[in-house]
Amino acid sequence: MRILRVPRPHSLAGQLFAMQAVLIAVVVAGYALFTYISDRSQAEEAAGRQAMAVARSVADAPSVLAAIRTDDPTKTLQPYALQVQRHTGVDFVTIMDPQGIRWTHPNEKLIGEHFLGHTARALKGESFTETYTGTLGPSVRAVTPIDDGGHVVGLVSAGIKVEAITARVQDQVTALIGVAAGALALGGLGTYVVNARLRRHTHNMNAAELSRMHDYHQAALHAVREGLLMLDGQYRVALVNDGGQELLGVSGDAVGLSVAELGLPAPLTGALLSSEPRMDEVHLTATRVLVVNTSPVSGGERRGTVVTLRDVTELQSLMGELDSERGFTQALRSQAHEAANRLHTVVSLIELGRAEEAVDFATAELELAQTLTDHVVAAVSEPVLAALLLGKAAQANERGVELVVSQESAIDDGLLPDSLPARDLVTVLGNLIDNAVDAAQGTAGARVTVTAVTDDDGLVLRVADTGAGVDPAHAEAVFQRGWSTKPAGPGGRGLGLALVRQAVSRHDGTLTVREASGGGAEFEARLPLPTVSSAPAAADRADAGPAESARGSDSVPERVRPAQPTAPGGDV
Repeated sequence: MRILRVPRPHSLAGQLFAMQAVLIAVVVAGYALFTYISDRSQAEEAAGRQAMAVARSVADAPSVLAAIRTDDPTKTLQPYALQVQRHTGVDFVTIMDPQGIRWTHPNEKLIGEHFLGHTARALKGESFTETYTGTLGPSVRAVTPIDDGGHVVGLVSAGIKVEAITARVQDQVTALIGVAAGALALGGLGTYVVNARLRRHTHNMNAAELSRMHDYHQAALHAVREGLLMLDGQYRVALVNDGGQELLGVSGDAVGLSVAELGLPAPLTGALLSSEPRMDEVHLTATRVLVVNTSPVSGGERRGTVVTLRDVTELQSLMGELDSERGFTQALRSQAHEAANRLHTVVSLIELGRAEEAVDFATAELELAQTLTDHVVAAVSEPVLAALLLGKAAQANERGVELVVSQESAIDDGLLPDSLPARDLVTVLGNLIDNAVDAAQGTAGARVTVTAVTDDDGLVLRVADTGAGVDPAHAEAVFQRGWSTKPAGPGGRGLGLALVRQAVSRHDGTLTVREASGGGAEFEARLPLPTVSSAPAAADRADAGPAESARGSDSVPERVRPAQPTAPGGDV
């Protein structure tokens, strides 16, 4: 035998609708039952009061007492009782003698017969009500004595049939059921409307699907490495994933805090508080370089902001190294052009039969090129920094700026500890040189002087230029992201010095700016080293060879002059 099963709604909205409909039906049914019982009880009490009032009125009537004293009380009392019955709305008015023999009755055939009901209490002078089944069926009746000078000379009973009371209650219950049905229909309609809206918001998914989606949502948020930050309409943190906590340096307790309370740098805080969307903006925290995108969430009104964060700290460092290598490559390419030009000259001299002059020219150019390279390597034998200086020298020369390595510069290979990676040095020195070249370009005698040396406090990187200098009032602002005296280029400006400051701060160093001795600005970065010893460096320089000895005896700062590129058509 197959058992029919009522289909259950699968969606959450359908389940809620069914639950609310059943709840409304149960409440309405319970209220209807309670009202029926209450109304019936009240109707019986009201009927008893009505019957008692009618019975007492009849018992107190002088005409009734006068009729009882006659030989035939029925003759007078029967018409009177029927009249009272019609006017008062009761179903019967029975007047009887103390022995219970009826003088009146709605059915005249029953006059003279014994009253069906209790009369003992009335014979004692007490009025009372009861529900009793008499000749007319079950009724709520009142029995009261007729008193004549302290003696009970008769009894009066007035009553209302129970079926009449039931009919009255049924009329009320019918009206109540109509109201309840209307309430149920209205409640069901309201529930349907609410649940229809809920279905749209939940895409008609049931509770299990919503729970599963929530689990996937949480897993996805914590799995992605990119930072995700959600702000509500009051710019409070509504959600932040693991990546966002790590990139911003905040904890899970940040939920509920205002953006201004997170302790982020002012430019980043301003970007998060902006009502306009931000696309691929670069911002710096204490230790990271972040690409920030913001997108307001709106649906007729502002509801919040979704923020994505990408960590490009490593990318920026790699770009710095790549820029250094690219500069070095450009320098080598320029030297290759010059070598080709020199080779053409030597060949031409030989063809002219001037071999001795060709040998002298080739030897002099070779010694000059070797000397220029030796100057840089002798001063800064750290390979990455040496390559950086050669590359930056080529770039500066192309822009009409002379790059000079000062006499006091001395950094030996292997001196820098592993805790101070060359990548950070490239970031610091490369951006300082770029900034100095920008400042010096276009000035008379444009020059950038670089000093790289170690002292008792650690590593010192000093870059001076012949530009316009830095206003002392802006000595702190120049290190903020976005600050620049130059017009914004395609990629924007104002990031280089901010990256320098971040790298220096990461190694607990200091970064300062002051006026250079020859005018312009001088930036100095000091990075502490675990151990700084000048003796090994001095010993190494003593054994460095003729080129470095010559540099050490020269009182003039060594200039890094990369070979000039040949004119068009000069390539071989």
